[in-house]
Amino acid sequence: MVIDKRSSTGNEWYVIQVPAGKEVALCEAIRRAVGPEVLCECFTPRFATERKVRGVWEQAESLLLPGYIIAVTREPVALYERLREVQEFTKLLRMGGSFCPLAEEDRAWMAMFTNEGDRVIPMSMGVMEGDRVVVFRGPLKGREACIVSVNRRKSLAFIELDMCGRRVTTRIGLGIVRKSQCQGETKTT
Repeated sequence: MVIDKRSSTGNEWYVIQVPAGKEVALCEAIRRAVGPEVLCECFTPRFATERKVRGVWEQAESLLLPGYIIAVTREPVALYERLREVQEFTKLLRMGGSFCPLAEEDRAWMAMFTNEGDRVIPMSMGVMEGDRVVVFRGPLKGREACIVSVNRRKSLAFIELDMCGRRVTTRIGLGIVRKSQCQGETKTT
């Protein structure tokens, strides 16, 4: 098994696959099994959005990567070995024979909008210009190219991320405040 050379210089974010719906409980189980000497942080990233409940918009949070947990460590081999102590299914993702950390771009993007202990990505706000989304505030600003589709009714954008050589589609909060037309501007809610 090959160790990623970047892991010896600092902490990397590794992805652990777990059964969907058990992410929060397994974060705790992994923390206990692995211990703080190997594990710096273990979390399941979430995103903020809004949901309409009985006609009123309310703040809500959802999992960014259902079925996955992020483990921050500089010792992926020790993490892998200690995951065997967890009774549920846990699989540290790898590419080929080496453990594969989350892509630097995705890690930096997630870290920019969250804090250790509070890994909730805030909701973005944007407008529709024809078929194109223009984000003017939030984590998707400048990253419109990763948006695959938008569900305006549920305030969600579907985005693609690279995770260990796999293209993963997930969702994130995106409020569309108005729709711009080519001939003029029409505000919609």
